[in-house]
Amino acid sequence: MLKAKILVIGPTESGKTVLSNFLSDTVETIGGEYYPTQGVRILEFEMQTLDSSKKNVTCEVELWDCAGDFKFESCWPALMRDSNGVIIVFNPDVPSHLKEIETWHSSFISSQGVQDSQCLLFAHHKPGSGANSGRPALASQFNKLPLIHSNLEEDPEEVRQEFRKYLGSIAKTLSESREREEMSIIA
Repeated sequence: MLKAKILVIGPTESGKTVLSNFLSDTVETIGGEYYPTQGVRILEFEMQTLDSSKKNVTCEVELWDCAGDFKFESCWPALMRDSNGVIIVFNPDVPSHLKEIETWHSSFISSQGVQDSQCLLFAHHKPGSGANSGRPALASQFNKLPLIHSNLEEDPEEVRQEFRKYLGSIAKTLSESREREEMSIIA
């Protein structure tokens, strides 16, 4: 079974925990009172996805729901170790988030050599915000990253399907890496 460690990062109050809970089926209800994540929460679950040969494969997922507060910045190197993917969550209705995700990208993606195929952007809309599905005005480094608008009250299953597609690309990368490693052992 493939095992994927995916970091969920972004500004405070952007919806990282709500999305992580939803994707991992950790809670039945969406919303509630806001409690900032302290450090990191690790959610483990299994999910079916398609591998590179379009066969169903079960992937063991660790979603690392990382605190959005920069006071935890000293922990970031430990969080990044052995990660296979990065999801940046932001609220497009909060102007400061559009600028702040540049710092998250620089710290977790650019500096670590993470490939675009290992990244996903979630423009997470809070309930009742009247979600705009256009592409927000983001810095150029985000142009190649897939952007998913998420509103868990309006279309939760589309969010889950987009995550499953993203997980499929992570599974493909992991599978190819495993095959290369096996071939180097044989050679």
